[in-house]
Amino acid sequence: MFSIWPGSTKQIAVLLLVVLPAVNSVAAEAPVDFRRDVAPILQQRCLACHNERVQRGGLSLHSADAVRRGGESGQAIEAGDPESSYLLDLVIPVDGEAEMPQGEPPLKPEEIDILRRWIAGGAQWPEGVVLEPPTLWSLKPVVRPDVPTVERASDSLRLRNPIDSFIAAKLREAGLKPAPEADRRTLIRRLYLDITGLPPSPEAVEAFAADEEPNAYERVVDGLLESPHYGERWGRYWLDLARYADSEGYLGDALRPHAWVYREWVIDAINRDLPFDQFTIEQLAGDLLDEPTLDQKIATGFHRNTLRNTEAGVDLELYRTKEIVDRVNTTGMVWLGLTLGCAECHEHKNDPISQTEFYRLYAFFNNADEVGVPVTRPWEVAEYEAATQAWEPEWKKLVAELQRFEKDGLTAEQQASISKALSGSSIDWKPVLELFQTEVDGWEKLKTRVDAQLKTKPAKPSTKARAFAKRTKDLRDTFVHIRGVYTRHGEQVGPGTPSVLPALETRSDEPDRLDLARWLFHEENPLTARVAVNRIWQHLFGTGLVSTPNDFGNKGARPTHPQLLDWLATEYRRLGWSRKAMIRLIVTSSTYRLSSRSNAVPGQQDAGNQLLWRQNSYRESAEIVRDLHLAASGLLDRTIGRRGIRPPLPAFVTEVGRSVKWPVSQGSERYRRGMYIFFKRTVPYPMLMTFDAPDSTISCSRRERSNTPLQALTLLNDPVFYECAQNLGDQLREQHGADLSAAIDDLFLRCLGRHPTDAERGVLTTAYQDVVRLSAEQGGKEATGEQAEAAAMTAVTRIVMNLDEFITRD
Repeated sequence: MFSIWPGSTKQIAVLLLVVLPAVNSVAAEAPVDFRRDVAPILQQRCLACHNERVQRGGLSLHSADAVRRGGESGQAIEAGDPESSYLLDLVIPVDGEAEMPQGEPPLKPEEIDILRRWIAGGAQWPEGVVLEPPTLWSLKPVVRPDVPTVERASDSLRLRNPIDSFIAAKLREAGLKPAPEADRRTLIRRLYLDITGLPPSPEAVEAFAADEEPNAYERVVDGLLESPHYGERWGRYWLDLARYADSEGYLGDALRPHAWVYREWVIDAINRDLPFDQFTIEQLAGDLLDEPTLDQKIATGFHRNTLRNTEAGVDLELYRTKEIVDRVNTTGMVWLGLTLGCAECHEHKNDPISQTEFYRLYAFFNNADEVGVPVTRPWEVAEYEAATQAWEPEWKKLVAELQRFEKDGLTAEQQASISKALSGSSIDWKPVLELFQTEVDGWEKLKTRVDAQLKTKPAKPSTKARAFAKRTKDLRDTFVHIRGVYTRHGEQVGPGTPSVLPALETRSDEPDRLDLARWLFHEENPLTARVAVNRIWQHLFGTGLVSTPNDFGNKGARPTHPQLLDWLATEYRRLGWSRKAMIRLIVTSSTYRLSSRSNAVPGQQDAGNQLLWRQNSYRESAEIVRDLHLAASGLLDRTIGRRGIRPPLPAFVTEVGRSVKWPVSQGSERYRRGMYIFFKRTVPYPMLMTFDAPDSTISCSRRERSNTPLQALTLLNDPVFYECAQNLGDQLREQHGADLSAAIDDLFLRCLGRHPTDAERGVLTTAYQDVVRLSAEQGGKEATGEQAEAAAMTAVTRIVMNLDEFITRD
């Protein structure tokens, strides 16, 4: 908003008198009434950044005294002299843009004229009048709006559910026409990618394209929402918010070998459609529920995903406080859409959050102890038993040989060593060797074999989930940290919530995390439902109704469809916070089904498609790019949950730092989905970072989508993607033999969900023939047969897998 600094010259104010549109002469000369004319302008356009609490540039415009004091650049208003008033300099637009209000449309000419005439008349301010800043839109109560009544025209949006009515009303108001509905092949691919993150099989595409039943679309939606892969797709979104990683971070970056237990809980909770309010409560305070289950304790791992400095000699209390600050910031961003972190060191500069309120929220987490919860999954037991069964035959052979050395009259020490050996424990060999000096050579060989076998002995499952537990003794007091420095204590505070939001209801004298979690879902809390449905909308359209999902404050974006946002927020509550039901509602709307082609309606003027006259087209996220390749190639291992995997990496990547070991996963495990790739914060998997995966140091509510040459080079040259293309080529040759046309058809269906055009078929046929010819020229007769055909088919599959369309969600 208004921040005062030396800027435009007095001539701009003079220019204003020339460029302002002519107004009715009677109105121009009419006296300005402060309450009627000036106060609304100051309140709506200025006070968000220049009020009693927030004073950008040292300036407040909330009272007569504040205006007289001016700001850091001096007087903003010179009573009786408009030409000398900086305020006018800053609000007068030049080339359509004004310095103030920042980031918003300029004041209207008539508003500027009112301010000019008010200043010229002496800038009279009635005694005792104090202006309050406008209530932030997101802090206003959520009221369920009436669904707009929209008359259906031949070129208007088909109204399948209330969402379409809100969108259609906005389009009609702006004079925009909706794009036509996307074709069925595009729709089924869109649904599969949005709900499961995997492409549809050729059989599923063809079946849907031919299905003329009126509920065919809804049946596909329902089937996908019941797929276990739905939990993976939507679980990955949540892991971004949870800043999930498999290591501690910082220089030491020690491993978190059991972090996967929390990831597995997220996938399972989303698959069973755990209501969002309960989903939240269990993560923030599952340990505080009455007789909490193991899963509810595991859920508290959400806030155990913070970075941790394990370096020797670090200030442990400093880094403990950093972890708590991160937990406050993350809670605010994920559930409230507020940048609470801006109030850690001082009063929030943009939003009505005080530093004291920040540390009241801090107090909720200050007495939570971090614990490990033993967890044993059935598959871990099965793996252990299978591994033990495979290990025992060789061990039994060694035991038989060890028994040859048993003799009478052994000392206790010698007998203990032999017994340990026979039981499969590590051995102190010295006492045993003293016994058998005459058989040293044979014994040494046996010793080597026994030691080697013991090193491969399967370990019993000993997983411990990272969780929270309430601290019961030596409770910590919480203080405001002056300027954010944890050693500089200000006033002592207890747990509490921001005053601009509903009051906290507590179960006892001392509020705890369970009270906080339930407060988030207080029926009068205006933020939680809005933030949650906006995030779901973002994942289904590429951009939320509020384009800044982590900032519903004054510096964040305003909703493009505020009434729709509030209707969805109230509907989410009505649906019992069912994520599946909300997704189903949105994807069955006509708005979701629109074509994403930017030229679907020629000449349409809507920058950024803000009014949603069409769907959005965008490149898929990093993990899904990998999944698409693995699925199309037939290599994908669809195992759900479990430990992370380590795909092959060049040695130079793992040699960059200490404690960077990367034992490559073997067998089909290396072909599991991208979300299971072991994420080490200091050495993240390069392909994921190339495609804009978050670094997991802080919560991420919206991934960036870049477009770089490195991405194209990765798709072309990464060994994983080359292997996928090669395997797909081999499958096509095996299934279709010499029928290249059928192979190309199958290739397009697997990768793009459609048939090739004649032009595309011709290009690929020519490419195939060229590679066969070049192989013959360069490799001689031995390269003219099966080897040349294999290389040619791999080249064709690489071409299709490197199309933008393959990794794009339309």
